[in-house]
Amino acid sequence: MDCLSQMNVIYDVQTKTYWAAMRPSSRPVVTRELLKDMRSVQDAIAEILNDNHQHVEYLVLRSEQPGVFNLGGDLHLFADRIRAKDRTGLQAYAYACIDVLYRNARAFDAPMVTIALVQGDALGGGFETALSFDVIVAERGAKMGLPEVLFNLFPGMGAYSFLSRKIGMAAAEKLIMSGKVYSAEELYELGVVNVLADPGDGVNAVTDYIARSRRKGNSYRAMSRVKRQVNPVTFDELRKIVDIWVDAALQLGEQDLKKMSRLTSAQLRRFTDTQPEADTAIQDAA
Repeated sequence: MDCLSQMNVIYDVQTKTYWAAMRPSSRPVVTRELLKDMRSVQDAIAEILNDNHQHVEYLVLRSEQPGVFNLGGDLHLFADRIRAKDRTGLQAYAYACIDVLYRNARAFDAPMVTIALVQGDALGGGFETALSFDVIVAERGAKMGLPEVLFNLFPGMGAYSFLSRKIGMAAAEKLIMSGKVYSAEELYELGVVNVLADPGDGVNAVTDYIARSRRKGNSYRAMSRVKRQVNPVTFDELRKIVDIWVDAALQLGEQDLKKMSRLTSAQLRRFTDTQPEADTAIQDAA
């Protein structure tokens, strides 16, 4: 694997678990550099799966950034490309996102279980990334949401596809159109989060989940594969939704782009301001 600047990886041979941790060098958002490293990690896992002497039964994605999983798409890039009317550039970024998320959602078409460990805020594309995994383990107090509607857009990299299959179409649309930031506890009640952990205990919750599932490993892995066969997310579906998203993004006006900029600033302030003030700032950004 090429040297990774945005991720750390550990392969636990005993439990056949591949741990991947995002470690953003600047803003904790989905940059092109992070996407490149994510693809490299996926390629490494594919190589292991193709090796008859090694296996991956679990893939876990987490973040090393305290208080944040990922804040979502690169809004600075979005605004720049939209102002330039650069459809090709905007589409290329979005396609790179769904290339990674689709591979997560299919779990490499292998008998494995994928787990997103959310120990901090997961917003926009960061939340979509977590949703592309079989299981979401979230610490109490973590916040997740899809704020795109606040600047007159919608989350176009898989949110509706993943959520509608998990909680139904009506509930998915309600969640997306609310623009609300939800707590891990609220999303657990909605059926979006699978496992709740106490603050700081997320890694232990994942290892406990893996230990429990390994005792019935064949059935757990088989059921994960079954879920991916029933009403599967297709690459063509994700691509078509991205194209709709690009069309919608290019229709945004300057006022919408200013709201996008304010939202970006509000998100980043979450980690210097108090939590309630920061939550209010995000809602007020529109």
